[in-house]
Amino acid sequence: MTQAATTDLIFDNGEADEYAPNLYHYDGIASGIATLDSIGDDEVDLFYEQGYLAVEQAFTQQEVSDALDGLLHLLSGQVADFKGVMYEKAAAGVKVADLTPEEKQDYVRKFMWFVNYDQRLYDMAHHPKLLGVIERIMGEAPILFQDMGLLKPPRFGREKPWHQDHAYFELPLEARVVGCWIALDEATTDNGCMIIIPGSHRQGPVVHFKRRDWQICDTHVKNQGAVAVPLKPGGCLLFSSLIHHGTPTNRSTLRRRAVQFHYRPASAPKTSQEERLAVFGEEGKDVTC
Repeated sequence: MTQAATTDLIFDNGEADEYAPNLYHYDGIASGIATLDSIGDDEVDLFYEQGYLAVEQAFTQQEVSDALDGLLHLLSGQVADFKGVMYEKAAAGVKVADLTPEEKQDYVRKFMWFVNYDQRLYDMAHHPKLLGVIERIMGEAPILFQDMGLLKPPRFGREKPWHQDHAYFELPLEARVVGCWIALDEATTDNGCMIIIPGSHRQGPVVHFKRRDWQICDTHVKNQGAVAVPLKPGGCLLFSSLIHHGTPTNRSTLRRRAVQFHYRPASAPKTSQEERLAVFGEEGKDVTC
């Protein structure tokens, strides 16, 4: 069953991407390690220190191709129960239901909760080498608790403002949550690769505001020392849920498709929205944006 009309679609609720031209300034390019097999004790220590590890080739080209096929299959309408597609606002005037999956993807902002609808995407999220590395970082078995496909369509794929991922999670602040961002296209400084601030996870939680998104206030961003993380297809970024990061708008003519998975320690209990906002929300604090 296909989505029959534009009014049936779910649209991104973020605001227009008007931001200062230096908001995603970076001072360098992140250095990477070759493969997941290259990660030993020294690399785990580096993750604790810097808050991230960039892996140049974590997945094979076949695994990347399979993941892309899985996303397009979910767009085809052949998986009737799957409803986890969010479109860019630019799709509001387009007859998306009349498009092929190949065409339709260029209006998609995000996929959510897809791993149980496609075996190829499930396999990527549960790749034994990936889980083994994350377990070394966490010190215990990881549990996948969030899966997303993050597409930045050519020319208008919206920014993701600076934020900490932990600000979105009902998990204890001390839980060692690890994100894994996997490039399915080449992610470059022109089409919206990740920009991160090494070591910023050690500052602890930062208040977030509802502006263009749930984000760190633009004027609070201190991006001196920030690095860009360009990746080839199959490369990945492992990162702490407290590291400051964001991605600018894709104004290029090239796609920037990625998937992102988040893992929590098996022992981490679920908390509440009230507890999360008491830490990351602005209310009750002497803060402005």
